Amino acid sequence: MDDDGSLPVWARDDAFPKAPNGCGWVDGKGRLHPCQSETELIRTIAEDRNADVELVWTPSSPWMVLPEQLSGAAAAITSARRRRAAEDMEEARDRLRWFGFLFGAVVLWLVYQVWQRSTGLDGAALFRLAWRVVTGSGSVGIALLMFLIFAFIPWYQARKLHREVMEATVDDVSALVPPLRFETWLLRQNAPLTQALLAIIALIGIAQLLRANSINTAGLVKSAYTQGEWWRLFTAPLLHGHIIHFLMNAAALKYLGKRVEVFAGWPHLAMVFLFSALIGGVASVAATPATSVGSSGGLMGLLGFLLVFEWLHKALVPRSNRRRLIAGVLLTGLIGLIGYRLIDNAAHVGGLMAGMAYAALVFPPSASAMRPKSTPLDSLIGGTALAILAASAWYALTRIL
Repeated sequence: MDDDGSLPVWARDDAFPKAPNGCGWVDGKGRLHPCQSETELIRTIAEDRNADVELVWTPSSPWMVLPEQLSGAAAAITSARRRRAAEDMEEARDRLRWFGFLFGAVVLWLVYQVWQRSTGLDGAALFRLAWRVVTGSGSVGIALLMFLIFAFIPWYQARKLHREVMEATVDDVSALVPPLRFETWLLRQNAPLTQALLAIIALIGIAQLLRANSINTAGLVKSAYTQGEWWRLFTAPLLHGHIIHFLMNAAALKYLGKRVEVFAGWPHLAMVFLFSALIGGVASVAATPATSVGSSGGLMGLLGFLLVFEWLHKALVPRSNRRRLIAGVLLTGLIGLIGYRLIDNAAHVGGLMAGMAYAALVFPPSASAMRPKSTPLDSLIGGTALAILAASAWYALTRIL
């Protein structure tokens, strides 16, 4: 898959495109913006408000590089990062206030409903009743999860980044190069199977919008499964409970799927997703009678796979980027703990363990910076897994529509 070399592919000089003549920069959509001089280029970096400058080029290098690698641009980069961090922090504070207001409004509405029906109760009894209603309400659970995912966690990350950026000096810019180079290179890679999986779950999602009973007809209804409808293990991972569920899983698949596909190869993406989704479904059946849907088992499998795979191939990925995977597991566990009434934690744990076991069994440890090559057997089994996923999607559509 890669040429011989002691550096991982993202760290090599030719990881990014060849540089045109003169100076300039490339935005996130790949558009070229020539500059008259390096001074103009550095000024553009300093004034970059939306992190539009992805790569730059100058006559000193035959290849495009990150702005952080441009000689003399450290002060401009530090200034731009501080300004963006301050703006992100303010946006995160506003979001925290609005979602906090939403969560408080849901709780107060439920308390008001209890108060209206509380004739004959004393203060202590009324408080106990209100507490049971609030803590047992699905509406409060959803509001709390939305507050956590869309407000509190982004605010915490923005606050942490703001503190780090404000404490950083010009000399710290060079330390940013490896993780930023990795993420920028990964973002620019093609991952056709990941895109195909996204298209499949999007197609199923559209079908779900057209039929209100889709979860009952193709989801993992435990009573139907135990009575012989085993195919629900295959169709349920392609369905989702609501639009937020779909969007969160789609975002996770876009990142985790691409990372697996780029470093381990497309056959292993198909095999890990299918295997982990099935094991997650079996774990869900064993743990709870509640109906379940969603690709979370397969996604947790991809996450578990990457945790073990990248630990066994430490030269492939910067250490700081491997930590993000661990943070993802901890964050998922926190969300599952808070929303245990709404989230299928058994499927999460089952999928995670399946993905970790797959990586440990299939990929031996390696100190090489080369990406593993897929074998013909990998392609055969991966193609079979992909065919099963496609057939599952077709059958889910026929059941829904």
